[in-house]
Amino acid sequence: MAKVTFTDEICKGCSLCVNACPQKILRLSTRTNAKGYRVAECADMNKCIGCSICYTMCPDCVITVEK
Repeated sequence: MAKVTFTDEICKGCSLCVNACPQKILRLSTRTNAKGYRVAECADMNKCIGCSICYTMCPDCVITVEK
């Protein structure tokens, strides 16, 4: 099982990772960071295939994917 983590402090809530996820398991959270942006999160880690497309799409290097 893969594990996806997000660095909330630098996430800008751009949704590029959300739109790119082939499993459709990423979403913008209701939580916000200190700058007021809604941060990305994984809704169901068990469905993550570790493809790293979200990591590739993120312009701010917010995402870490571990297999």
